[in-house]
Amino acid sequence: MRHFGHLAPEVRHRLFYREPCAFGADSPAKLLSAALGATLYSPATRPRLADDIVKQTERGVVSMVLCLEDSIGDEDVAAGEENLVRQFADLAARPGPQLPLLFIRVRTPEQIPDLVRRLGATAELLSGFVFPKFTEERGIPFLEALSGAEAASGRRLFGMPVLETPELMYRETRVDALEGIARAVEKYRSRVLALRLGVTDFCSSYGLRRAPDMTAYDVQIVASVIADVVNMLGRADGTGFTVTGPVWEYFRVPERMFKPMLRHSPFLEGQAVELRERLIEHAMDGLLREISLDHANGLLGKTCIHPSHVPAVHALSVVSHEEYSDAADILRPERGGGGVLRSQYTNKMNEVKPHRAWAERTMLRAEVFGVAHEDVSFVDLLAAGIPG
Repeated sequence: MRHFGHLAPEVRHRLFYREPCAFGADSPAKLLSAALGATLYSPATRPRLADDIVKQTERGVVSMVLCLEDSIGDEDVAAGEENLVRQFADLAARPGPQLPLLFIRVRTPEQIPDLVRRLGATAELLSGFVFPKFTEERGIPFLEALSGAEAASGRRLFGMPVLETPELMYRETRVDALEGIARAVEKYRSRVLALRLGVTDFCSSYGLRRAPDMTAYDVQIVASVIADVVNMLGRADGTGFTVTGPVWEYFRVPERMFKPMLRHSPFLEGQAVELRERLIEHAMDGLLREISLDHANGLLGKTCIHPSHVPAVHALSVVSHEEYSDAADILRPERGGGGVLRSQYTNKMNEVKPHRAWAERTMLRAEVFGVAHEDVSFVDLLAAGIPG
């Protein structure tokens, strides 16, 4: 699979200076962690789940989480497990293109080996599991269960811990909680694909819910947690992990208090003015701003609960031609000794040593999301990616 692979080749050729690379479930973990993109969540109880997965794949989704936790009631867990076994069998029997990376969000460690056993040969479609409310104490049993299931099945499986517990919110326990999480994920580093932020649970600790015209970064108590998670677990010195952005809860807004956050100027050509109105109507202006702030704060990828959010995450993850040009200049072998140079766009300073880690991350993002042509903007990418 590849990002934007659902678009016609001539459309990709028009949009991309360098097209996204192909990847699959067996690709290197570093590549997969960057390629997760918009990870679409779906309740495991959906009766036509296999059809849904195929449909979303055809619309550009490359990673999905099938949820047995908060998205379904306690009384529906057994039915959800049974449904997953049926739906995986259905998917395995279908010919066709490669499916997205599929993860199951479980409630308990015991579900991991049990589900792998019940899935049988169809577990080859599974890329791993998502662990809720992850702490050192709670998380180690999940990681041990994952390792055991991997050994038993002979299938590489990844874990994605969700950081969402009150211990991370409360100032007096945050550092200890993060240090414990760091110990747990470091011990199982090769099995941890990415760390996910559960901002909805963070807000619930204080009875908060952000409005559709506010981002997670406008809720200061939440923003402080994101900053500390990245500080301790997302470093670019080889000790860090990919940390993904928080979920955006809205997909249509009947009324807003503040002005839309999308400027008119990028949308002035062709049908883009109409596109801007559609984005505003469906609260996507707030989402676009939050994605931009995710990137600025060191996050990559995003949890999504509605298919309409996927094109926005992917469009804003594409590396601009200017970013690519800067990164390539910084990483030239002859620049190894450092120094300062003017960017090819003649609008900024590129300082080789301080900007090197940024350049390396940008090149990894360029590999999986591609590089836009010089005259292609995020509006063009959005317009191409949004169905109908």
